[in-house]
Amino acid sequence: MESLPVLRRFVLAQSRRPSQTTSPLFLDFLAPTSIRTQQTQRRYSSSKPRYVLSKQQREFLDGALRVNQAGELAATLIYTAQSPQVVRSHPHLRPLMKHMYEQEAGHLKTFNNMVAKHEIRPTAMYPVWEVAATFLGWSTAALGREAAMACTEAVETEIGSHYNDQVREILSWEADAARRGEELDDELKEMLSTFRRIRDEELEHLDHAVANDSKEAKPYDPLVDVIRLGCRAAIKISEKV
Repeated sequence: MESLPVLRRFVLAQSRRPSQTTSPLFLDFLAPTSIRTQQTQRRYSSSKPRYVLSKQQREFLDGALRVNQAGELAATLIYTAQSPQVVRSHPHLRPLMKHMYEQEAGHLKTFNNMVAKHEIRPTAMYPVWEVAATFLGWSTAALGREAAMACTEAVETEIGSHYNDQVREILSWEADAARRGEELDDELKEMLSTFRRIRDEELEHLDHAVANDSKEAKPYDPLVDVIRLGCRAAIKISEKV
């Protein structure tokens, strides 16, 4: 496509604006203390002191990784349920469905590894999200290609915005660290880069959905609105539960 859709341009532009903070941040990273102690010397060759994460921001990252893992699980299940019906009726979409599924599976593997490494409790809602995601994928595909693509558009709109919120939050920490003459943990920098990459790949899926007539779904507005509302609710629940 020659230019990014309006939503994607907005999301990417927002990521460059660090969110405002109301008080100084004193932070500490997610990894268990024993791991941080063992790795500190070899990870910090810079003369700048490390920006240490607080309990509040550790909790933010804890919730972020828990939600991201659950969301990527749901995405793989949606595509798994959609693909047979969509490809049967529209064989030319097989490479696209395979591509989007494989990216989501890669995202899930990434967050599975992060959750295990940092000893984060996965959401207790996993069984519910598994059923809900499978049903959503199957039912939208049963309504036709356009409805399946509208599902992708709705989900990726919410997920892309959610990843962008996470990116903006970490960028605000990076800006605060710079003001203090400090720097982020190397692993946190890598996490920021990962969040950005995955956000962009999710927005790529949104582009594909719109290009494949997501807005021609019948009924478009009620379908997209309900799915987006469900995504927002699932995010809020998974952050805590």
